[in-house]
Amino acid sequence: MSRYNPKEVEPKWQQRWNQARSFETGASKDKQKYYVLEMFPYPSGRIHIGHVRNYAMGDVIARYKKACGYNVLHPMGWDAFGMPAENAAMQTGSHPAKWTYGNIDIMRGQLKQMGLAIDWSREFATCDASYYVHQQRMFLEFWQAGLAYRKESQVNWDPVDQTVLANEQVIDGKGWRSGAPVERRKLSQWFFKITDYAEDLLAALDDGRLSGWPDNVKLMQKNWIGKSKGLQMRFPFAPDVKAPAGFEGGVEVFTTRPDTLYGASFVAISPDHPITTELAKTDKALATFIAECASAGTSEEAIEKAEKRGYKTSLETGHPFDARKLPVYVANFVLMGYGTGAIFGCPAHDQRDYDFATKYGLAIPPVVLPDGADAATYKLDGEPYIGPGKIFNSDFLDGLSVSDAIAAAIKKIEEMGLGQGVTQYRLRDWGVSRQRYWGCPIPAIHCEKCGIVPVPEKDLPVVLPEEADFSVPGNPLDRHPTWKHVDCPQCGGKGRRETDTFDTFIDSSWYFARFASQPDDKPVDKDVADYWLPVDQYIGGIEHAILHLLYARFYTRAMKKVGHLSVDEPFANLFTQGMVTHETYLDPDDTKKLSERWILPEDVTKQDNGVIWNKTGQPVIVGAIEKMSKSKKNVVSPEGIAQTYGADAARWFMLSDSPPERDVEWTDSGVEGAWKLINRIWDAVAASPGILKTVDLEKTAAGDDKTELRQATHAAIAGVTDDIDHFRFNKAIARVYEFLNALKKAGGASDWAKAEALSALSRLVAPFIPHLAEECWETLGGEGLICDAPWPKADPALLAKDEIVLGVQVNGKRRAEITVPAEADNKTVEEAALSDADVKRHIDGKTVRKVVVVPKRIVNIVAN
Repeated sequence: MSRYNPKEVEPKWQQRWNQARSFETGASKDKQKYYVLEMFPYPSGRIHIGHVRNYAMGDVIARYKKACGYNVLHPMGWDAFGMPAENAAMQTGSHPAKWTYGNIDIMRGQLKQMGLAIDWSREFATCDASYYVHQQRMFLEFWQAGLAYRKESQVNWDPVDQTVLANEQVIDGKGWRSGAPVERRKLSQWFFKITDYAEDLLAALDDGRLSGWPDNVKLMQKNWIGKSKGLQMRFPFAPDVKAPAGFEGGVEVFTTRPDTLYGASFVAISPDHPITTELAKTDKALATFIAECASAGTSEEAIEKAEKRGYKTSLETGHPFDARKLPVYVANFVLMGYGTGAIFGCPAHDQRDYDFATKYGLAIPPVVLPDGADAATYKLDGEPYIGPGKIFNSDFLDGLSVSDAIAAAIKKIEEMGLGQGVTQYRLRDWGVSRQRYWGCPIPAIHCEKCGIVPVPEKDLPVVLPEEADFSVPGNPLDRHPTWKHVDCPQCGGKGRRETDTFDTFIDSSWYFARFASQPDDKPVDKDVADYWLPVDQYIGGIEHAILHLLYARFYTRAMKKVGHLSVDEPFANLFTQGMVTHETYLDPDDTKKLSERWILPEDVTKQDNGVIWNKTGQPVIVGAIEKMSKSKKNVVSPEGIAQTYGADAARWFMLSDSPPERDVEWTDSGVEGAWKLINRIWDAVAASPGILKTVDLEKTAAGDDKTELRQATHAAIAGVTDDIDHFRFNKAIARVYEFLNALKKAGGASDWAKAEALSALSRLVAPFIPHLAEECWETLGGEGLICDAPWPKADPALLAKDEIVLGVQVNGKRRAEITVPAEADNKTVEEAALSDADVKRHIDGKTVRKVVVVPKRIVNIVAN
């Protein structure tokens, strides 16, 4: 029997798949389609085993669906624009394009080494002009349709990357890539009108259109969109206050809790509010306060965690329901991007307002009475009350529930002409301008005479200049001596190209549609795209639940509006996989920078006395088990694993160790176990070479219709099929282990039953370990390639077991197991349980009070 050698076997089958063009997707629409897609990678240099898990999952589905007869689309491309390439240019002097395409070549080779069933004929990078020309074309269409516009606004500015960040790209007040504290700046920016679709984006989360999405992702999107119903009203300035110019009517606020208006003790406006700007013209101290707020974190999380600070202005408002005056503060926790950029503070029933009022000595009148409390004696106990109750201390609202008081307060304010009930969304329009070179140029031209005009379609694509200066921070396009200078296409006068480039999330917001259809003259062929979309199964990380997925949902709707697509939702089913983790290792020399101390797993050796650094022979510090990341060097290269054990072993371990939605820790022992299993499969097959040529599996041999091996075969087929359908890859692999055990015990089975079992085994493992499966198929004498073979089907008649095993509990503790006919009635089962030797021993000397038979599950005996 020959030994299985993955170094020879895996390249052989990869070459045969390539020669046969096995995974290129056919153009025919005769078959039912299945589109499976993993979130495409950024070409940062090299893939690691963590990537392998993501792509192996999609590969299982793609190969399985192909075997089930579907027309499968499983493409791959590269999310290739972005700051890392520009940073690399600054550090190494290499041009971003050279750096990016060089990394793509390396990573493509790594992915091909893993034997993925990918249609490489559809590959593209988002930095290809042949891709982004269509992105520019769609931008012009969006602009004409009113979905793209330009305005001056407060933005999140990353002082290290020297670019604008979307709200979603600010994590704990810092840039998501640089980690630098983000500042507020006012710039003219391009926006997409995602808010036009806020209601539909929200509705689709609940109306069945996204029934194949995880609940936690839908909840994250729902919270981000942030629909809230409430009251928009104005607080008129007090009679003796000189109102700022243009704001004579007072301060507009939005609130979801108008029931607590009687608890108001102050009004607060954002540091970015127009009233604040007006006041700061003559108030230097306020201008300083605004600058301090601008230098702090800009994300909601950062603002929420920061100390609540305010600046008391000279303004006061009246109260709509009584004669009180409320001071107006500029507060660092009020966001201009939500509501009106102004609030009224009710400190008795809001923690943020409570902290602020406590800090500045403001009144804290309670107006919501907890159930069971006495209104005459109730007082706050050192913290705000945010629970349910009845309204009190509130005149005409007294005694009402919160919901009834909200309705009554809105009605009263509307009658007074001070406001109206409205619906607000937390979602803001998507700012898409970025101040960097390595991105898709925005096809717009600035003309002093004509304003901002679109680049004519005939002049697309607007391509980046080959030469760029990365010696200093900032946008090289602003400094380019010639590229930005262009004639105005309308008047012929001097113009200037838009030097901002698009947010790279635009690149990934429609790539799935371009994979489906790639005409030269337009973004997609609508008929072809309509056949393939939506993506049937999308796979990626939970970290993209808002950033990428929400933008892709908007972009699909925008493409539909301008006539490119018919679908609203891009992804019918979504699966968010767990991370791959590994120990971290540190050089013990703490005089070095932390970033210089991380050590690769391949550079250490585990010994009895600890983990030793191969370079020095000295122990290293073993850190936490964390998600694989290049920054901490706790990554494992798939090439090394493939050289030692083969790509199939890496795939098998990644899919077998834990449920795919959970994290998995990469260990050497884990992949060694997968390697042993691969050899067990090979040994089982290699013992019966050519067996598929000696029997006719279309004709059941006499006496072979009900053997134990046949039952085990069809149980494995049914189980693995159901597990793959429900993303239980680890359970599917566990069934293969059980099936192998049944094969080993079936020494006396007929050649026909063995042939059926080995044929099924080879096809069942093909989605997981495709190289071994092909080698097994060829060895057995199967026709053609196994990747073209049909998926095995379970015979329902062979799934019905003649006998079943039932557990027996005595007084709540499991004491025995009994084997009974599958169709035995309760009386037969009861008699079998009471006659079992172990059961007799545990009820000896006792009186049996009750026997409860749960059919086909368990027997419960009560005795005392």
